[in-house]
Amino acid sequence: MHIVAPAQASMNLANVQVPLLESYVHSPQVHIAASNNPALRGGYFVNVEEERAAEVAELLDTIKRDRADMLAFAAAIAEADDLLRQNATGFDLTPLYPKLPPALNGLVELAYDTSNQASVHVIEPLLYHSKAFDRRRQSVQLSLDDGVERPFILSTPRLPSPGVLDLPIPFDHPGLDVLMRARTGGSTVAELREALELDDAGAVFLDRLVDPAPSLAPDRHIEGGGRIRYFGHACLVLQSPEAAVVVDPFISTDNRHGDRYTLDDLPDHIDLVLITHGHQDHIVLETLLQLRSRTDAIVVPRSSRGNLCDPSIGLYLKSMGFTVIEADDFDEIPLPGGNRVVATPFLGEHSDLDIRAKSTYVVQLAGLSAFIGADSSGIDPVLYRYIRSHLGGIDKAFLGMECDGAPLTWLYQGLLTRPVTKKMSDSRKLSGSNAEQAGAIMKELGAGEAYIYAMGEESWQGHVMATTYTPDTYQIQQIEEFLTWCKAEDITAEHLFNKREWRW
Repeated sequence: MHIVAPAQASMNLANVQVPLLESYVHSPQVHIAASNNPALRGGYFVNVEEERAAEVAELLDTIKRDRADMLAFAAAIAEADDLLRQNATGFDLTPLYPKLPPALNGLVELAYDTSNQASVHVIEPLLYHSKAFDRRRQSVQLSLDDGVERPFILSTPRLPSPGVLDLPIPFDHPGLDVLMRARTGGSTVAELREALELDDAGAVFLDRLVDPAPSLAPDRHIEGGGRIRYFGHACLVLQSPEAAVVVDPFISTDNRHGDRYTLDDLPDHIDLVLITHGHQDHIVLETLLQLRSRTDAIVVPRSSRGNLCDPSIGLYLKSMGFTVIEADDFDEIPLPGGNRVVATPFLGEHSDLDIRAKSTYVVQLAGLSAFIGADSSGIDPVLYRYIRSHLGGIDKAFLGMECDGAPLTWLYQGLLTRPVTKKMSDSRKLSGSNAEQAGAIMKELGAGEAYIYAMGEESWQGHVMATTYTPDTYQIQQIEEFLTWCKAEDITAEHLFNKREWRW
C-alpha cells in the first residue's frame, strides 16, 4: 500500500527506492552478496543479477524522468516540514501557507495537535486526482507459480523476464476481472486476449498460462453448520451455507502439493473480505486482485485522515475498483443468515505511530463467535475485557505472536520527516503479543480455544515476510510458553501452520 497510495508512494520513491537503486547501480556486487546471505534476508538489497545492472540503471533514469512530479511532491513535504520546524512556534499558522511549495498548494492543511506540535496533514482524496498519483506506474505480471521464492518485494524491482507476461495495465483494468472470473466460470483465449488488450505474442504466451480444465476443489462450499479454514499466515476463511468471509487473504497459488489450501479452495462467492491493517502481509494486492470479481465488499478500518503514516486503506482500494466498507470500532456489518461481523479495537504493533487504520474483528457465524486478533498486542489487556463485555463470550481466538518484530525504520523510514536514532528505532518494534500478554488476552476474552497464527512461517510467503525462525528463536519460545500456560488453564491451544479446518 505504501508504494501505491499517493503521498506514501512519493515519499518511499524519493527516500527509499531511488537511493536503493542508486546504491545498487554503484555497487551491484554488494547487493547480490547481501541478497544471498540468509542472515540478511528481508534487508534492503536489490536482488538482481549483475549482468542486468544496465536495466536497473535504465529503470532509475526512467523514474527520475517520468516520476518527477512524485519526487517533487516528496521534496515539498520535506520542505514544508522544515518550514514548520522553524516557524510554527505556537502562534497562528496562516502566514505560512503562502510559503508552502507549489506542489502542496490545495492539497494540505497545517495544524497543531493538543501538545502544540505542528504537522502537515494531506487532503488525501484530492491526492488521487493530483500529479502525485499516476496510474501509468501500475502494471501486472502473470506467471506460473513454480514454488521458488521470489525476491523480497520491498527491495527488488520486477524486471521483464522470459517466463513472465507483462501487462501494462492499471490495477482497476476490467480485463483483470474477466481473467479471474475464468477460474470459476470459464472463458476462451480469444475473450481473454480482447479483455487484456494483448497482441499476438501476448496471446500465445497467455495460452501457456491457462488450462482447459478447472482445478476447483469440490468441497469449497458447505451445506450445513459452520466451517473455518486456515489458509496460512493471517488468512482465515469462515463459512456457513449462506455466508463466506475471508480475512487478510494471502493465499498460495501453487496447488501441486496438497499441504495447503489454495485459490482452488475458496468459495465461488465471498460476501466480505476483512482487512485488519495496512502492513504488506495483511493487505496483499496480488491476492486481492484475484478475488475482486467474486467479492461483494472489502471491510477496512477507517484511518485518521491526513496523517502521513496512516494512509486510507479505503481510498487505496477504491482507486482500484473495489467496493469498500470503512468501519470504526464496534461498527457492525451484517452477513446473510442472521450472522454478523463486528470491528473491534486493535492495540499496538505499529511502532507507536499514530495509526488508526487497524482493526481486529469478531465474526459471529452459525452460532460460533471467533475473535480475529491479527497482530494486536496485549499491552493493555483491559481492552479485551471491554470487547467481551460488549459482545459476549468468544469461542475461538486467533492471536498473532510476532513478539519481536522489525524496528520502526524497517517499514516506515520513507515516511519519517525527522530522523530517529537507531537505538530509538530498535526500541519501537512492529511486535504483537508475547506469552504473558497473549495469556492476559485469553483471560479477558474468556475464550476456550486459542490459535497462534500470522507468524509468516509458510513457504510461499518469503517474498513478503522474509522471516526465519529456529526452535531457539525468541518468538517460538514464547509460543511454546503460551501453549504450556494454556494447557495448565485447560484451554485448547495450537500453533497453526500451513492449513487447518474446524467444523461445527
